[in-house]
Amino acid sequence: MSAKGMEVLKEALSLPPAERAEIAESLLSSLDPPTQEGTDALWGKEAEDRLDAFERGEIKAIPAKQVFDRVDKKPR
Repeated sequence: MSAKGMEVLKEALSLPPAERAEIAESLLSSLDPPTQEGTDALWGKEAEDRLDAFERGEIKAIPAKQVFDRVDKKPR
């Protein structure tokens, strides 16, 4: 963290809890989550990468029944 950031943090920590909570909420809401479009693009690339790896023989497929059986056996 920069010196300026440390200074701001030190000052913020000296505030009453309610004010610190407001600041924390404002800071967190300022961090924009990735858009759905961006997330979809990342998942699309991941799917393509996995398919390519499968076709190169780097990963093997698992029968769906085996996967579902494993899921059913997991404690909930």
